[in-house]
Amino acid sequence: MLTDQQRHELDTAGYVVLERFLSPEMLCEVRTRVEELYALEGENAGSEFRKEAGARRLANLVDKGAIFEKLVAMPEVLELVGHVLGDNFKLSSFNARSTDPFCKDAQPLHCDAGALPDARGYSVCNTIWLLDDFTAENGATRVIPGSQKWDQLPQQVLADPAAHHAEEILLLAPAGSVVVMNTHAWHGGTANLTNGHRRALHIFFCRDDMPQQQYQRKLLRPETQAHLTPQLRRLLALDDPLNDQLSSVGSGASGFLK
Repeated sequence: MLTDQQRHELDTAGYVVLERFLSPEMLCEVRTRVEELYALEGENAGSEFRKEAGARRLANLVDKGAIFEKLVAMPEVLELVGHVLGDNFKLSSFNARSTDPFCKDAQPLHCDAGALPDARGYSVCNTIWLLDDFTAENGATRVIPGSQKWDQLPQQVLADPAAHHAEEILLLAPAGSVVVMNTHAWHGGTANLTNGHRRALHIFFCRDDMPQQQYQRKLLRPETQAHLTPQLRRLLALDDPLNDQLSSVGSGASGFLK
């Protein structure tokens, strides 16, 4: 299913956009469940990962609805992730972030997990699932195309990583689209200048020798783990001794998620 054009975009720009990947029915289902969770969890929303001023968050979404189990295992998306990370990768975390209306705070440019490529190559790849249109006014993610190859972190070379970068572009796409991004590329969320929320899901993957950002075997309820398919168990590294060893050392990737 992976096309030559998609390979080229991932290899050069560092990202590819799948426009209107979700059907209208599935997009509606995801939006409905996300808003239910924000209402149910209230002030505790996102506490498994982090809370954030100026945004609503959710975390540990594999444990919170069958629709999320479907999304994390979409073969078209996994194939693109595999092109970045190779054959051996796993879910690192599954979160939601909704930028508040009129939130003028933008994220600095960063690489996810503060990670640079190493001898094995790339180690992090994020997927952004747009639940609202991403526009120039509502907090769309910015990215510096090709910066995954620079082997530098923005904070190492930029006087102000939060400032506009001459080479940045905004990822503008309609709701239901999915962005697959090599997140060694410099990127960050921008300010939401509108009166509406800017909602997205972040299904974040890492290489098999990296610790998970959210240790799935600890977070998932036993009843959730009991019904997961063998494919999902592998993707979540639930039966991987190496993953358990990595997670016992410390939690996984720090850093921003848009």
